[in-house]
Amino acid sequence: MNLNVNGHNVFVIVLTCFIASVVFVFLARKIAIYIGAIDYPNKRSAHTKPTPLLGGIGIFLSFLLGYMLFGDQTSLMLSILISSFLILLLGVFDDMKPIPARYKIIVHVVVAAIVVFYGGLELDRVDMFEYHIEFTWASKIITMVSIVGIINAINLIDGLDGLCAGVSSIYFFTIGIIALFLNKLGGLDIVLSFIMLGSTLGFLVYNFPPAKIFMGDTGSTFLGLMISVIMLLGFKTVTLTSLLIPLALLILPITDTLFAIIRRAIHKKPIGEADKEHIHHQLLKKLSTRKTILVIYLIEIIFSVVTIFYALGKRNEMIIFYILLIFILLFLIFKTNVIFDKKEKK
Repeated sequence: MNLNVNGHNVFVIVLTCFIASVVFVFLARKIAIYIGAIDYPNKRSAHTKPTPLLGGIGIFLSFLLGYMLFGDQTSLMLSILISSFLILLLGVFDDMKPIPARYKIIVHVVVAAIVVFYGGLELDRVDMFEYHIEFTWASKIITMVSIVGIINAINLIDGLDGLCAGVSSIYFFTIGIIALFLNKLGGLDIVLSFIMLGSTLGFLVYNFPPAKIFMGDTGSTFLGLMISVIMLLGFKTVTLTSLLIPLALLILPITDTLFAIIRRAIHKKPIGEADKEHIHHQLLKKLSTRKTILVIYLIEIIFSVVTIFYALGKRNEMIIFYILLIFILLFLIFKTNVIFDKKEKK
């Protein structure tokens, strides 16, 4: 198994970015306290103590350092850096003073357009269950919708200590492991996966419950952007051999977003309006914060392991596992009030 990416050892990349993230997040926490960027508990909060924000800046800076040390300079990478910086600025302003959802979506669309039109990254075809789909003229639109959708899906799950960073870390780790086994180590998606893995794990040191700092929208939207970019790059470099792989790895963010849209439509509430009925909130009604996080990690890890075997060629067997896992997951979800509240069930 080849452990070198662009002439750099995988462990060196992850360790360097991890140490950088630990340092940068520590400094970001100090700055957040100094300037008053604090998240005070409210009726929707899962935390009970005022907690500093801006942890996402630490993740971004360690990613930036990792790119400078281990990445290549290309027009595509420049578009990713520009988009990352824009979404970081949006997150900082939003963490300081909440910005209406419609304005945030506009920025997300601009960010997606930069990656697609300037960077030239687009999803023009996918394979799934032996079916091949060409998007032709609609590829750019579908790519932008995918980027914006994943940014917001990852942002939605950032409601509990360690949740967003943990799920993202599992995603980056799985893509990296698949690349190692398939020897697809020359692509930008793999370099970014290991850079982001180290950067996100460094943040998790401070964010695992009880959290000492939150990433805020600064971090969750940045992670969403990087997850979407790595997914699209994976199709371009054939690291991802099927649409089923990213769908499986993002099963919780995708289902949580889908149920949130349905729930708000049923209750005639704006889609962008926050609530406290997400999947992690449902688990939190029965478990402690730490146990809730560990249960979600376990679900994601199981899907990750099945996905790795699927990517390595055990497709027919793993599809059976996928179907079984999805039925179990949906059964557990529908045992909660994720769509209807108790009053409406009666």
